[in-house]
Amino acid sequence: MSTPVYVAGIGSTAFARQPERSLLDLAAEAGRRALADAGLAPSEIGLGAFANALAGKLFGDLTVGQNAFAALGMARLPVVNVENACTSGSTAFYLACLAVRAGEVECAMVIGAEKMCVPQLGLLSSGDSELDTLLGLVTPASFAMRARRHMAEFGTTAAQLAQVSVKNRRHGMLNPLAQFRTEVTVEEVLASPMIADPLTRLQSCPMADGAAALIVCSASMAKRLGARVVVRAATLSTGNYDNPQDMVRWRTDREGAYQAYEQAGIGPEDLDVVECHDAFSIAEILHYEALGLCAPGEGGRLVAAGATALGGRVPVNVSGGLLSRGHPVGATGVEQIVELTRQLRGTAGARQVPGARLGLAHCMGGDRAADTKSMTVAVLAA
Repeated sequence: MSTPVYVAGIGSTAFARQPERSLLDLAAEAGRRALADAGLAPSEIGLGAFANALAGKLFGDLTVGQNAFAALGMARLPVVNVENACTSGSTAFYLACLAVRAGEVECAMVIGAEKMCVPQLGLLSSGDSELDTLLGLVTPASFAMRARRHMAEFGTTAAQLAQVSVKNRRHGMLNPLAQFRTEVTVEEVLASPMIADPLTRLQSCPMADGAAALIVCSASMAKRLGARVVVRAATLSTGNYDNPQDMVRWRTDREGAYQAYEQAGIGPEDLDVVECHDAFSIAEILHYEALGLCAPGEGGRLVAAGATALGGRVPVNVSGGLLSRGHPVGATGVEQIVELTRQLRGTAGARQVPGARLGLAHCMGGDRAADTKSMTVAVLAA
């Protein structure tokens, strides 16, 4: 990035079923934590970006961001509401970084929040405007197709798929904010109820209620605050929707990642820690390959060898990922960047990656013609 942008403050709630808490309650808690962490007053924030995917659908509230920031004492703050499927939070982060880089504001605050554990939610899909969805290509089916193709082409095994869940549950045991904090075995993962063959329930991310917040700032403000985590890249991509798609060589995923590497002036071999969008076990394996952590077809063997576990060559989803932490859609992309900030500050506790200096957060959302509608990558450095 030509103009440096820094992460000045972070804050999160627990990710869990929280029926007693409202969306605004969750958002305000995360926001207060981020302000306190940065040592900033509400009046010092120049822009608010609020990420949420479901409030309009569930509660009829299309401007919930204004309410969230008002609850933090920022009633006159310029606020933008961001809905971009699973990348809602990371897209809001992208926009906040643009505002700081452009010199429009010294500090911008991002809050991602979601209330998903409600009776009226129903099935999440790409919407009634997509013929594929109407014919049954909902998200679990799409990833199940990719898993079957990966198994057929590369010899990836059911046990290797399950090992992604085993690893991320083991990591989640170390994260006090994660929804699931108990270890599981390969056998338990494979024996859990089938969702879309070969993907079982324990290979599918759970819904959750939760919120995460962060503050990005200029170099001059970072100097004043003592912020040292710098944003080296923040990219946003959309699929090209080629038909037919290569189900196991995800072009949009790979191109978006390498755009971020070029912007950051690094390669995948430089990464110390990665948070990626493990909506399903096969998703994490595909993202290994697209991010360049291994060659195409080697993702199953990479996880089986322990290379992506805490203590391995390149730890992935040490927070527990979506599979263990949970997936409150609007909050996920923000929480990934919050987790990287903890790692680069050296404050991640029992799940700390020793000596972490460079981290990558990857998120994607929405299906169209078996491609992704949105994909984000952020690279942070200490």
